[in-house]
Amino acid sequence: MTGDGPGPKAVLRRGSVMAALLWLTLLAPIASVADESANSEASVELLDRLLLDLDSFRGDFEQSVIDADGAVVDRSRGSLEIDRPGRFRWMTFEPYEQWLLADGLNVWSYDVDLAQVTVKPQSEALANTPALLLGGGRDALDTFAVEAPVSGSGFTSVRLVPEDRQSGFRSVDLVFAGDTLARMVFLDNLEQQTIVSFTAVETNISLPPERFVFVVPEDADLVGTPASAGTPPETL
Repeated sequence: MTGDGPGPKAVLRRGSVMAALLWLTLLAPIASVADESANSEASVELLDRLLLDLDSFRGDFEQSVIDADGAVVDRSRGSLEIDRPGRFRWMTFEPYEQWLLADGLNVWSYDVDLAQVTVKPQSEALANTPALLLGGGRDALDTFAVEAPVSGSGFTSVRLVPEDRQSGFRSVDLVFAGDTLARMVFLDNLEQQTIVSFTAVETNISLPPERFVFVVPEDADLVGTPASAGTPPETL
């Protein structure tokens, strides 16, 4: 089935989907990030050690969106699986069921309640997310400032700041507990924070390839046109 576009309910949920896209791409390789300062070099070394060797990731998440006044305006729970390069499976179970799946070629968003599937070529779907800069070429990566790591209470945090103030967000904090990614905090240009916390994390495990294959349900409307198999896949 096909549809002309997302309905009102889908529009309300778009923010959660884009937040997912925003930080999922942060797990792309970042070895080419460079900065002349010693403090930034320490951050780059830390990120290289903790993220560059990450081939796969599986864990549960809780996401909270907090507005500029400090009020929680959205909460969601679900699970995440990543198989680098280019494939992820973000499943939201509460407060509604929604799938976000990248197969290395296309990104599929499936709203179970609405019975609606939206698909975009992976390069197009990620093109409007600022975090794509971290998975792009050297020129894109050079537009980020990597601040010195901050440690305390068993956690180490590294902040990434885009030099382009029109990118849609002001900073991203990556928080590690030991060698494990524990939390990500995004601050957008409207002073709204998105906090993603992880539990039950497993890394560098074997994930079945079929976990990243999406089949459109027969009763679902399909919006968008997927890229063909002849198109080179876009890596995260």
